[in-house]
Amino acid sequence: MKILVTGAAGFIGYHLCEKLLSLGHYVIGLDNLNDYYEVQLKKDRLKQLGIGNITDSVLIRSHIHNEKFQFIKINLEDKVRLPELFDNHNFDVVCNLAAQAGVRYSLEKPFTYIDSNILGFMNVLECCRNFKVSKLVYASSSSVYGLNEKVPFSTDDNVDHPISLYAATKKSNELMAHTYSHLFNIETIGLRFFTVYGPWGRPDMAMFLFTDAILNNKSIKVFNNGELSRDFTYIDDIVDGVVATIEKSKKASSLYSIYNIGNSKPVKLLDFITEIEKSTGRVAEKEFLPMQPGDVEKTWADVALLQENFQYSSNTDISLGVKKFVEWYMDYFNKK
Repeated sequence: MKILVTGAAGFIGYHLCEKLLSLGHYVIGLDNLNDYYEVQLKKDRLKQLGIGNITDSVLIRSHIHNEKFQFIKINLEDKVRLPELFDNHNFDVVCNLAAQAGVRYSLEKPFTYIDSNILGFMNVLECCRNFKVSKLVYASSSSVYGLNEKVPFSTDDNVDHPISLYAATKKSNELMAHTYSHLFNIETIGLRFFTVYGPWGRPDMAMFLFTDAILNNKSIKVFNNGELSRDFTYIDDIVDGVVATIEKSKKASSLYSIYNIGNSKPVKLLDFITEIEKSTGRVAEKEFLPMQPGDVEKTWADVALLQENFQYSSNTDISLGVKKFVEWYMDYFNKK
């Protein structure tokens, strides 16, 4: 298939491109390479895909994968260049992973989330509609569950009470997708990601922050005094799930669907830190702090629906996943 992956220089996007290429698909990757975190990390991910000198709005062919992978730098909300890209390429599937990420950053830069996550997603929907793309897979988030206390989180749960603007934009994406499925017969699959970690991960996420601090002899911030747990999910398991939704037809009759995608085995934050300590061979200096605005105490995914429709499974144990991340980190930053 010919697949557009937005957010291709991002953590999940990069790994997804690698997997799709290994399966023989043609992939066009799109990213705006914004400076939310270190741009060089994004460029280094693209180098792994064979993309070197990047020019705005010019399609660049991979020197590793040739015409099988091409990359273009565009803002998702660009109402001229994005439709041009769709017009020039007959995409079978679009996988929209591009978004302004981060719960805490949405307290500082709210309009950035509206531009990318609302206007950008609207542009993607319109392009799918106007250029007859039959399937759109897109990233939602576990953050839509807000202060939901019933666990595990189910897609049947009420998600009308987001506690961050980031979460509100992701809930908005789901509603927008429902409308386009209903009106224009586009199959839309929303994936609520639960705390993804692994090699090439984002520097603003716990795995990276903790490992970086421990190896650089800095204290780590442990919020809610350590009384947090997360459904940490290894990147390979996540990507296998995304690929399944792209390649396979679902059993559900509706064109619109939402799935949780996670490990379904929540891990206490302090246990997670212990695994990092084991892999680094160092003990973390911990700074215990109160709960942060926009944060939740526990995440836990009910993935039964994804298992039923797409045979999804998450098998990577936290100890192995953490070990693989630490090995990558030490290699990338020459810490060995």
